Amino acid sequence: MDAKQQVLDAMKAAGEPLNAGKVAEITGLDRKVVDKAMEQLKKEEAIVSPKRCYWQPTD
Repeated sequence: MDAKQQVLDAMKAAGEPLNAGKVAEITGLDRKVVDKAMEQLKKEEAIVSPKRCYWQPTD
């Protein structure tokens, strides 16, 4: 499973908006890897930000 999918799955499982630090903690991925995956997800509009620095899946 790639990092992008791991980040998205962690966000879906959490059921609440998460920041990159929390996603890194949940997935065990390096923070830089999480940041890169989140940038890709933002560009694909797979995640949205309900409040500053917190993200959640669009669906």
